[in-house]
Amino acid sequence: MYAIIVLAAFLLILIISNVRIVSQSNAFVLERLGAYQTTWGTGIHVKLPFLDKIAARVTLKEQVADFAPQPVITKDNVTMMIDTVLYLQITDPKLYTYGVCGPMSAIENLATTTLRSIIGELELDETLTSRDMINNRMRIVLDEATDPWGIKVNRVEVRSITPPRSIQEAMEKQMRAERERRESILRAEGEKQSAILVAEGQKASAILKAEAEKAAAILQAEATKEAAIREAEGEAQAILNIQKATADGLNMLKSVNADEPLIRLKSLETLQKVADGQATKIIIPSDIQNLAGLVTGITEIVKK
Repeated sequence: MYAIIVLAAFLLILIISNVRIVSQSNAFVLERLGAYQTTWGTGIHVKLPFLDKIAARVTLKEQVADFAPQPVITKDNVTMMIDTVLYLQITDPKLYTYGVCGPMSAIENLATTTLRSIIGELELDETLTSRDMINNRMRIVLDEATDPWGIKVNRVEVRSITPPRSIQEAMEKQMRAERERRESILRAEGEKQSAILVAEGQKASAILKAEAEKAAAILQAEATKEAAIREAEGEAQAILNIQKATADGLNMLKSVNADEPLIRLKSLETLQKVADGQATKIIIPSDIQNLAGLVTGITEIVKK
């Protein structure tokens, strides 16, 4: 009876000791008699005592492989330190367990050689400005190389690129000179733009001034023309008035039946007005004597 109890307790302890619970995002690789048997996923499992062995416990979560910075040489023989970070995930626990000895060490060495191969094709300036290209090429190469190991490389990130101190100082001087050059260009462009604006302003001012002078000249010419027209109209009107007055005088003489003595008297008055003027020559009519006799006759009549 005691032996049965002991045996039962031994079997219970043996069974319990061979029960395994696999948690989420994990996997167990089981071997039986030294050969691969199966892969346990999430849940409860029991292995055969003394026959089965858990060869590996594998996590299926995405892992971060942070390797030490690696010295690399560029195409133009510049040595620099590059620090990379790999994001990988185990997709096949069996291949991961049996595919390669020391998977993480193998990935580190593969990443180092791949990085040196890529950087060796680039010059310094290209290396500093081609991080995305370096990341993509490394990811493609590492992902293809690690497929037989049951590993998928999701991302590769170049965390830092550190050139030698002398190169850094030269780059700083180059950047300072470039900033000064850009500043000079911007200043020159500003001065040029300012000069252009000033010239355009002066041009516009000259154009406006010329247009104003032209308009003033046109207005003055129109005013002079209008004054000349008015003066000509006035002179024409005066001539018309004189002609009208002369015509009226002739009509008046005609209407009063002026006789010859009266007409001669008017001629004498006209001659007197002509003599009082500024004329230097006077033409005496041929019948001046008759006019004189007429004047004497008129004088006598007045005296009487």
